[in-house]
Amino acid sequence: MSTQPTPTPSDQPKSDQTKSDQTKSDQTNKSADPLAPLREKINDVDRRLVELLGERARVVGEVGEVKRRLGLPIYAPHREANLLERIHAMNAGPLPARAMEAIFREIMSGSFVLERGIRVGYLGPAGSFSHVAASRQFGSSVDFEDLRTIDGVFTEVVRGHVDYGLVPIENSIHGGIAETLDGLVAHAGKLSLYAEVQIAVHHTLLACCPPSRVARIHSKPEVFTQCRRWLATQYPQAQLIPAASSSRAVQMVAELARKEGLDACADAAIGSTLAGELYDVPILFEEIEDDVDNVTRFFILSRQAGRPSGDDKTSIMFATLDKPGALVGVLREFDKAGVNLTHIDKRPARKTNWTYTFFVDAQGHASEPRMVEALHGARAHCQELFVLGSYPRSTRVL
Repeated sequence: MSTQPTPTPSDQPKSDQTKSDQTKSDQTNKSADPLAPLREKINDVDRRLVELLGERARVVGEVGEVKRRLGLPIYAPHREANLLERIHAMNAGPLPARAMEAIFREIMSGSFVLERGIRVGYLGPAGSFSHVAASRQFGSSVDFEDLRTIDGVFTEVVRGHVDYGLVPIENSIHGGIAETLDGLVAHAGKLSLYAEVQIAVHHTLLACCPPSRVARIHSKPEVFTQCRRWLATQYPQAQLIPAASSSRAVQMVAELARKEGLDACADAAIGSTLAGELYDVPILFEEIEDDVDNVTRFFILSRQAGRPSGDDKTSIMFATLDKPGALVGVLREFDKAGVNLTHIDKRPARKTNWTYTFFVDAQGHASEPRMVEALHGARAHCQELFVLGSYPRSTRVL
């Protein structure tokens, strides 16, 4: 009986030999790279995340079909507010709450496209802080439209050319935005305030030249005011050149750099980091504003009314009767009903000199009994009163 000799490594099939060598090589690489096992874990988590996002997207598609059949709005701020509250409650870390919220805003942005693409109008040019606010609120998957003026945003929402419009209503330093208040007067009853957004306003110095060569700085005059101390310290000799907007200033700096050449340019702009990305102008210094708590509040406009979220605000516009104590009477009605007023502003009524239209924000939804009671009592002291909309109260600064 003959016996077969034991195969030596050189006698093994080449394919088996290759596999064996590869296995040994992988083992060697793993032992040489202590991050390899962790990267494998991350790859496995990524795979499961993609599967779960796909599963979520399929459900979102079904939701979109139901919404289209019933004529329901794609963007529902009360649902968004509830979802973000749940996400914050479930998040045990270590990922920061701000990062988790940003992730889910992008997930929701992609969901809008699956349900039905939406168009959002804003005060441009591209790279403006209105554009920044729209991007942070709606994510990167929706279509954004530069409507050039605040009145243009109102008009295009009323006409249905965009689904939603975003306009600034007040800044924590400069107060109410007159153009938006005038837009609310001009278009009262034709649209609704659907949501509110707060964003931190951080100014950035951008240029295509080194910091030492900056001789001229372009921006909106109000921006120079908000960065006065920093500019006086860092660029006391620089010429400050006013521009129509901070985003237009960044665009101009990009154009000047192309025209003059990088070796000759000495112009900078103060604007948003988004404007720098859009116009390819590098960042020199970030957060140069004097007040780090500078916040702008925005309204989202829609032709649809919002549903209660459980934590809402209602914005009201009214003109009082021409009699002593009429304004006090309106305010007293809210006090009697136990409704807290969080903001009050006024604009000339433009009908008769020295008459005014007042704007107030009140805590609660217009459908709540106490708000119904306050509004009913207030109307007795007013020539006219409009409920501009009820919307979820913004509790976070984006």
